[in-house]
Amino acid sequence: MTICRRDLLKFTAAAALAGTLPRLARAADGASVYELERFGDARILHMTDTHAQLKPVYFREPSVNLGIGAMAGKPPHLVGRAFLDRFGIKPDSADAYAFTCLDFEKSAARFGKLGGFAHLKTLIDRLRSDAGEGRSLLLDGGDLWQGSGLANTMHGADMVEAANLLGIEAMTGHWEFTYGEQALRANLERFKGEFLAQNVFLSEEAAFNDTEAFDPASGRVFKPAIIKELSGHRIAVIGQAFPYVPIAHPKRFTPDWTFGIREAELQKLVSKLRTDDKVDAVVLLSHNGMDVDLKLAGRVSGIDVILGGHTHDAVPQPIPVTNASGTTLVTNAGSSGQFLGVLDLDLAKGRVSGVRYRLLPVFSELLKPDAAMAALIDKMREPHAAAYAEKIATADRLLYRRGNFGGSVDQLICDALRHEFDGEIALSPGFRWGPSLLPGQPVTMEDVLSETAISYPETYVQSMTGGQIKNVLEDVCDNLFNADPYYQQGGDMVRVGGFVYACTPGASVGQRISDLMLDNGRPIEAGRSYKVAGWASVNQQQGTPLWDVFAKHLASAKTSEQRGTGVTLKGVDNNPGIAGQG
Repeated sequence: MTICRRDLLKFTAAAALAGTLPRLARAADGASVYELERFGDARILHMTDTHAQLKPVYFREPSVNLGIGAMAGKPPHLVGRAFLDRFGIKPDSADAYAFTCLDFEKSAARFGKLGGFAHLKTLIDRLRSDAGEGRSLLLDGGDLWQGSGLANTMHGADMVEAANLLGIEAMTGHWEFTYGEQALRANLERFKGEFLAQNVFLSEEAAFNDTEAFDPASGRVFKPAIIKELSGHRIAVIGQAFPYVPIAHPKRFTPDWTFGIREAELQKLVSKLRTDDKVDAVVLLSHNGMDVDLKLAGRVSGIDVILGGHTHDAVPQPIPVTNASGTTLVTNAGSSGQFLGVLDLDLAKGRVSGVRYRLLPVFSELLKPDAAMAALIDKMREPHAAAYAEKIATADRLLYRRGNFGGSVDQLICDALRHEFDGEIALSPGFRWGPSLLPGQPVTMEDVLSETAISYPETYVQSMTGGQIKNVLEDVCDNLFNADPYYQQGGDMVRVGGFVYACTPGASVGQRISDLMLDNGRPIEAGRSYKVAGWASVNQQQGTPLWDVFAKHLASAKTSEQRGTGVTLKGVDNNPGIAGQG
């Protein structure tokens, strides 16, 4: 292994020093924030979970991100002041604003929006130039093509164009698969980089029928890895797509492919790269989610760094994990284009001798937008600009989504579903993507689409018993809080409207949900049927797309009073993954 046990303390200390975050200075070009001391032989830049946000955004980080059992109190399950203390971030600072929910509205007014591809382009070009010719690599961890109305209309083709101009050299995937194989392959024909996924294989039937695959002999659908030479050193990058695509999304999008963590296949590939290909470093470009990556790092040896995504956790410093032959550093780089990971490697023959890592917030006000990228974005948006600019409403509260149990956006979505279908109950998926809007901001059709734009947006109404409703909550809760990370699929708890309940995250499977009660105060009875409205079903539906239902409800000015999540949490006192349930 490239990082030996005896080097663990040295690497942990180096990572801690490297993780020290820049202090925001209102310099005209942000030079004082983004000047990084040159280190090592190779610079790998990492972005993930952009969710098609081409423009700068506000994004409120969660106030609830619970870790249970062995994961309690450990990154990424820290929020608020506990997060600041763990990573040495000054309260009331630009970094506190970027990484936490604390004083979000006040800080948003002070520090502005983050991200934006034109601003990312400026920053990436600067960091690559600083590293020197032939010494850098730009990687994307997936969820690049989905999350906006434009991306949904174009099946991600707009993001391929933006990725090409940005210079992304390799990526893996998750929501990319929800456009279906035909659209996926059409996009990949235009993508100038490599799409990597060591863990996607043909099904037995598809293999028998000689369905298209990168390697028909093994059944691998996509290229598993690439080797790049930087400064005379060989760096392997392995792609790890989201392992649960056919479970989390409709199976009809990927009928011929099987997914999974594929730990044994990954270990075999890493060993081959080390032994046969004689690489000096191995990087896993992962869309597993951070808890999964932390477990994986302890079970698969030979990986130097995991550049992680999927769970949208912005973690300033890498987490070292020991395994059979040494140490692997695990990172996760946030979402929505707000952050750029900078991994600098000092390389020797067959090993990494030094690491520096920084997760840089992309403060759009400090970065002059790249003219070519800005022009490309405007050109792609122009046919839809008038429709997107339509004002639907004005935000009467902070609108946000991210949080284990609820957000104000999802509360309004549940209200819209109940109102449209005269439902007693509404259920909405716990998606983690979707920008935030400040009170007083106009809510446009583009904003509505940024919270709802998926390829299976149809609404539905059906009858469900109280027992079935509880079972749904238990199933999603186990996905979120299972003690074994390999049984976690990411995402947050299903959002609910029309009732409240209690949740004990640390309880055993099937025993976490209790005290279900309708808004009128009546208990939900296991044997009684209720009228339930929802959307984004894995089973094909024929209803109105949610964005139309949501826009109609917002425009009606019948939005409800502000309220909490409707969830009473039990057994989580003093858990540093909770800073209130707002």
